[in-house]
Amino acid sequence: MQLTVAVQMDPLESINIAGDSSFALMLAAQERGHRLFHYAPEALNYSNGQVWTDAHPVTVQRVEGDHFARGERVKLDLGDEADVVLMRQDPPFDLGYITATHLLERIADRTLVVNDPFHVRNAPEKIFVLDYARFMPPTLVTRSLEEARAFLAEHGEIVVKPLHGNGGKAIFKIGPDGANLSSLIEVFNTAYREPHMVQAFLPGVAKGDKRIVLVDGAVAGAVNRIPGEGEIRSNLAVGGKAAKTELTAREREICDALAPELRRRGLLFVGIDVIGGEWLTEINVTSPTGIVAIDRFNGTDTAAMIWEAIERKVAGRR
Repeated sequence: MQLTVAVQMDPLESINIAGDSSFALMLAAQERGHRLFHYAPEALNYSNGQVWTDAHPVTVQRVEGDHFARGERVKLDLGDEADVVLMRQDPPFDLGYITATHLLERIADRTLVVNDPFHVRNAPEKIFVLDYARFMPPTLVTRSLEEARAFLAEHGEIVVKPLHGNGGKAIFKIGPDGANLSSLIEVFNTAYREPHMVQAFLPGVAKGDKRIVLVDGAVAGAVNRIPGEGEIRSNLAVGGKAAKTELTAREREICDALAPELRRRGLLFVGIDVIGGEWLTEINVTSPTGIVAIDRFNGTDTAAMIWEAIERKVAGRR
């Protein structure tokens, strides 16, 4: 079955093909005979029930500096001419991102959107995870300096991060003396209108922050991300190092608890983050990453697994 696949993502020129999950998905789609189109989220248009975009047909290859070829721009009706839309632009999860989910939701009855735009909008990474608080470290969501100080007094060391942050950006550790906490909350309150996430610091992060990928609720694999020297952040984008890993019993329990809800919501490609083998910190649904590193360590083909799930769902709609 050949599918027409529209990939909504950042400019192809800017990606790192060695580790980019979206590029791996495009390569796998092409190998399966699917037709690829690329467009930027700001190119979406709506009128009279139709959603369309200016898109370019593309082919991809794993050649550094020459990794894609772009055809002439076309007007692509995403509801009538595309079988699948991959919503793969990077966060921030801002009004632009949210608006794209609203527009794509209008064609989701005709075209499979991965991940489901309604549930992407209603499951931001650090909010959806609150449904599984029993697996989380002690957590506070607040803009209040007074509440943050009380939480610090209770837990000794804390981390403070933006509620809608991504890629390990703007994560700060505060020690028992509370030095700079007031200044940090002041800066965060100026920079962000929403509350912030405050969590008990987990010393186990020094041994890694595990990214586990689930495909239609099933575990595809995992990679451990180890912080660089002098860092508490383990994200590969900020210098963390990838390492082979296995799942703990607790991590399997977490995945089993999440799986039915991920399937129900149409969240087909999800990456969860677990610290110390037991503490769930995020459920990433907007543009999950990590499949290239997972496949490199495990000899698996997660992109193919994702496409097999997509193809099953498209076939079930026909």
